[in-house]
Amino acid sequence: MTATETTLNNGVQMPALGFGVFQTPPEVTASSVAEALRVGYRLIDTAASYGNEREVGEGIRRSGLKRSDVFIETKVWISDYGYAETLHAWEKSAGKLGVDLIDLFILHQPVPSSLDRTIYAYRALEALLSNGKVRAIGISNFMPEHLEALLRETSVVPAVNQIEVHPYFTQPAAREANRKHGIITQAWSPIGGITSYRGDGNSTFDNPVIARIAAAHAKTPAQVMLRWHLEEGRSAIPKSVHPERIAENFDVFDFNLTAKELEAIDALDTGIRRGPEPEAITPETFHRDIPEA
Repeated sequence: MTATETTLNNGVQMPALGFGVFQTPPEVTASSVAEALRVGYRLIDTAASYGNEREVGEGIRRSGLKRSDVFIETKVWISDYGYAETLHAWEKSAGKLGVDLIDLFILHQPVPSSLDRTIYAYRALEALLSNGKVRAIGISNFMPEHLEALLRETSVVPAVNQIEVHPYFTQPAAREANRKHGIITQAWSPIGGITSYRGDGNSTFDNPVIARIAAAHAKTPAQVMLRWHLEEGRSAIPKSVHPERIAENFDVFDFNLTAKELEAIDALDTGIRRGPEPEAITPETFHRDIPEA
């Protein structure tokens, strides 16, 4: 049976399965987070650009759990890149979350058009790690070339790289680059929710291969996809605001997929990215002012 935790490259233990709040409206975030923690999640993923860090903190407090029992990760938006700016981004995020320690602090995008600012932002993460303000640091949406450019200019290897991974977009090159450097791949849109947005009738939830595997295990397609991530050594952060689906997505630790089933899911890869191309994320096109705490 797959372990419920994974060990980061600096020895920190992180829950393998987390709860995401991307596009979760602030008015329902606190209740959704509290419900996720009640069900058993212990990793909550948010970001400054989601606009719901404050409500994530409220949901954690509502849960009644000790702060040390919840692993919190959040991300710096590109508008706050730069050394001093990113140090201040930590203050804004920590203030909204209501904490004095962030477990995993991540750069949200590589911004290759502003590489110098990205490097300075990551050096600020290194300083926060050294000063005990965070337990681990990471990146998101970094492709192999972005990762190599970062590593040439910095000292601490990221603990996590959060990227789009689901059965229709498996990103083997990015995952291999992460593995080579001891970086955990963390999947956003892990059950392919992003494949449902275009209305082209090509959703992972309707895939017959996944449906057949789900039926064989008396599980749902979502549970099979999450199990696929965990068995292949990835972290995954599904999201939902529906209590029954929040519980369903966590109920994945009581079955195993066979090697042939894993291979069948791997073979569904289309090579088509559903999210934005990392190169397209620039300060000019995606500037957002991140409010103070």
